[in-house]
Amino acid sequence: MDSSTTTDQEPTGAVPLFTALEDARRRFLALVQDVRPELHRYCARMTGSVADAEDVVQDTLARAYYELSDLQAMPPLRPWLFRIAHNRAIDHWRHEAHRRSEPLDQALELAGDVADQPDSALARRQAVQAALSSFLQLPPAPRGCVILKDVLEHSLEEIAAELEMSLPAVKAALHRGRARLRALAAQPTPLPPASAARAVSPSLQRYAVLFNARDWDALRALLADEVKLDLVARHRIAGQGAVGQYFSNYAKVHDCHAQPAWLDGREVLAVLRDGVLAYFIELRWQGERLLGIRDFRYVPYIAREASIELASNA
Repeated sequence: MDSSTTTDQEPTGAVPLFTALEDARRRFLALVQDVRPELHRYCARMTGSVADAEDVVQDTLARAYYELSDLQAMPPLRPWLFRIAHNRAIDHWRHEAHRRSEPLDQALELAGDVADQPDSALARRQAVQAALSSFLQLPPAPRGCVILKDVLEHSLEEIAAELEMSLPAVKAALHRGRARLRALAAQPTPLPPASAARAVSPSLQRYAVLFNARDWDALRALLADEVKLDLVARHRIAGQGAVGQYFSNYAKVHDCHAQPAWLDGREVLAVLRDGVLAYFIELRWQGERLLGIRDFRYVPYIAREASIELASNA
């Protein structure tokens, strides 16, 4: 057979194979859809960042999907996903600049049945109200136990399965974590820097103005040739032409208003609907050219966890 006649053709069966793989991926994502917001709440507190948490969630789901091929049977969904998320969150945390020196201990001392302690309701309130960054001051095992028990209200038995710890270790870690959060809550909170002292970058301000004017051609003109778009939880594309279609989709939406803002100390573009924060967009620039867009439109649960400060001069 003359191989030159088939060089530019898809291999036989390739299209059905890709279709089957895509169908399997979509079924898997539908299966985990209800657990995803809870995974994000957990990862946000494990990493101290709502944006980084979504990276960990996506990494978790990718890892889980990959592991399916090696499993003989589907494991219980929630414990399996939280176990993977815990490990991926710790891996992420280890590589961050704010890594801590505490060992990844199992906190085996101080057993005690903490679930029955009279202060458990108070501990739950403190955990729910605590700033995301507060959890980073707890070692990973106590951090995970406090988040799962006091924020997500998992049982001790569930936590033991999710974190692969013994029940006494879970109780001890929970005791330590609660005690540390109480101590942190008792400390005076430093005042945040006044927003008036911060100025929005001209690039972000210009983007917001053009977005609100619905001048999509002007926004396309800002794109660098090698621009990359991450439409979080949907797809990633690259290149000026392909990313330009992203604005065509926004042209069909008429209830969005963009406003410069800060999230975790960095600039973002907050997107409001009826004056309420709906989601946010991260932009990456090189001079006046736009190198990257990360749009969180399709993961709205992130906005419920985000502490975004809107710019007053927008």
